[in-house]
Amino acid sequence: MSVTGLGRAARETVSGLPREFWWLWTSTLVNRLGAFVATFMALYLTLDRGYSASYAGLVVALHGLGGVVSSLGAGVMTDRLGRRPTMLAAQTATAVAVAVLGFMTHPAAIAAVAFLVGMASNASRPAVQAMIADIVPAKDRVRAFSLNYWAINLGFAVSSAGAGFVAEYSYLAGFVGEAAMTLICAVVVFLKVPESRPERATATASDASGAPADDGVRLGDVLRDGRFMAVVGLSFVIALIFQQGYVGLPVAMGADGFSSSDFGTAVAVNGVLIVVLQIPVTRFIQSRDPRRLLVVSSLLAGYGFGLTAFAGSVGIYALTICVWTVAEIVNAPVQNGLVVQLSPAQGRGRYQGMYTLSWSAAALVAPLMSGVVIDRFGAQWLWGTCALLGTVAALGYWLLMRGLPGEGPGEPETVVTAPLPDQKPAVERAA
Repeated sequence: MSVTGLGRAARETVSGLPREFWWLWTSTLVNRLGAFVATFMALYLTLDRGYSASYAGLVVALHGLGGVVSSLGAGVMTDRLGRRPTMLAAQTATAVAVAVLGFMTHPAAIAAVAFLVGMASNASRPAVQAMIADIVPAKDRVRAFSLNYWAINLGFAVSSAGAGFVAEYSYLAGFVGEAAMTLICAVVVFLKVPESRPERATATASDASGAPADDGVRLGDVLRDGRFMAVVGLSFVIALIFQQGYVGLPVAMGADGFSSSDFGTAVAVNGVLIVVLQIPVTRFIQSRDPRRLLVVSSLLAGYGFGLTAFAGSVGIYALTICVWTVAEIVNAPVQNGLVVQLSPAQGRGRYQGMYTLSWSAAALVAPLMSGVVIDRFGAQWLWGTCALLGTVAALGYWLLMRGLPGEGPGEPETVVTAPLPDQKPAVERAA
């Protein structure tokens, strides 16, 4: 694509979205600019504190367990209390917990506070995703999710490289910095982002105790949505692979003698590529069969990590990161679009909470898997496992999607969302 064409594509991609979305986008960017704990926890525990890879895996797993615990609860809060209150509570709690974590020295205390950090930081995800679906018209949602994902990685590209050098000086400074940026994020939401919960959810009758009546969608309804739960299961497998970029990869690079700044430089390639390629790739995949995109992205993810077994320098590590980054760029907007299409408006929080649970569960399992495999068998076996998981995910997507109605190139798929108890199924055209 030429420079002129790229500029035109960028203008078309960012135009026409609500002002509220851009404030939410800004808060996401600020939050990711301060990201430190999730990226450098493993290195902090192994290099700075001197713990084993297994202990580091345990602590990062507890961080993931916190996310598992909060995912569904945050989804319910998002539907019943509102998107904005959920985000503000989660971001404030995250800032406090991250700051406290930086001062913990006892192994048990580190593990306990890491659990609280994971619980608080993950609680805002269902609210953010539901709010984007609320405030952005259906035809623009895939574009909006891509831009929000772009903000996440723009912030990550800057923070991962910068935080790597901060970690060389002081890990405590990294923890305090993330706490400050998370508070700024909460201030942006408080001042500029209004509540967006659908009217029916806010206007329901109250019971005798004054509590809001049920909004029509229960967690049981989500669990009985077979197609959606299949997507959640495959998302878990994909997330398990991608999580290794932040738990297995830093430990493996540290064991090979590379420093935290080396890891920060290599993994920053992921964010930079997403920032550069997200817009043109998103425009490219809009006219492609989503079934093939999900299969191909799964294979690229698995074998991209599989190639890490042959890496011996920062440059080669960066090249392998390029491969699985392309998979991430393709998979994220396609899967996010599918999730929001399958989510009824009044239950978006619960559906997004269940989808978030797949990533939280992966964040719990991935560090345990990487720590045990690296300690007992070596990193090469971890990367081989990733290749196998990518193949399994590709097969799963192929089996799931082959039974869905076909679509021509560039033609959106018709998706029937789960109906509310007193409603007929709503047919929504994919954005």
